[in-house]
Amino acid sequence: MRVSVRSLGESPELGRGADKLRTLVYPESPEAYEADWHASVWRWVASHPLAGEMRRWVLVTGGDWVVGHLAAVPQYYRANGRRIVAHTPADYQVLPGHGFHAVALMRRFFRTVENCVSLDQVPEAMAVEERLGAEKAGRLRYEAKLLDLSRVPRVPAPARPFLRLSGRALGRLDGVLGCLFGGGHEVEVLDGFDASFDDLFESVAASMPCVAEKDATFLRWRYGPGSPVFPVTVLGVRSGGTLLGYAVLRVIREGDNGFLLDLTVRPGRRDVARSLLREVVRHFAKAGVYIVRYRFMESPTSPQGEDLLRLGFFSRERRRHTLLVRFADRSLHETAVQPVNWSYSAGDGEMTFWVR
Repeated sequence: MRVSVRSLGESPELGRGADKLRTLVYPESPEAYEADWHASVWRWVASHPLAGEMRRWVLVTGGDWVVGHLAAVPQYYRANGRRIVAHTPADYQVLPGHGFHAVALMRRFFRTVENCVSLDQVPEAMAVEERLGAEKAGRLRYEAKLLDLSRVPRVPAPARPFLRLSGRALGRLDGVLGCLFGGGHEVEVLDGFDASFDDLFESVAASMPCVAEKDATFLRWRYGPGSPVFPVTVLGVRSGGTLLGYAVLRVIREGDNGFLLDLTVRPGRRDVARSLLREVVRHFAKAGVYIVRYRFMESPTSPQGEDLLRLGFFSRERRRHTLLVRFADRSLHETAVQPVNWSYSAGDGEMTFWVR
């Protein structure tokens, strides 16, 4: 069967074909059928200052049947003090039975973009990216914390009353842990992203060799009105007029999951990270979620694994994502493939665009 890679913008029919493809690849997902919502996400992506460098391709059979899709989403990064643009392969999907042709989509991606930063957990997709020049740069930690045992899925109904009792004890324990290991700083709810976020980001960029560019402008685009994850709650720790660290929290529309999308502190301020974590747990407990989910690269600008463990988080090893990179400049590439050089949270990339 003849299959070709075409630009999605060539015709409205290709866009409709991509919408249909999503329902065929994910037939059991209700969100796969929400074409208007997916269109709104892509409109938001197109509002980024680098949107002119975004590309979307589809894999099409001879009869104009769309059997695959891939986007290249641009973003600013700092690497060894240089500002560069790198693209992320996003919304990569191919209809079962056409996996052989999936390589053609990713080959088009790597022939088009100069630099790549990818976050993935699908072995087949990562194998294609590595085949075409990307290298693994470490794995994000996936930490979770249960707040309400009675709402854990697939728990038999007769056991739920006992779990509610356990949940109350768990809540009291969280209060004790927060007092013991919470860092001691006052945490406040912030109203948006002001110039102090620029100063914090520059302190991170000066210390860490590789980081997504997260100044106030980016954060307003990423989490403000118009973003698919809006509204979010922003927590912060200040000392005088200086922002020492912040956290971005999102409760999904069903109200049962809390996502810690970003937690960034000035390099070495582990005490601030602990204080923010303490308030993250309290905020999500008040919001009524049953579980907190957090993915990040451990670094001097993030919480440390030991602190998460002390506050009752547990690791989900089998569901960790891998960071892959390919930079055209060899010296930058050699820096970027070292996990210790990265400051990175799940909210920095494409993965959490689809958190609802």
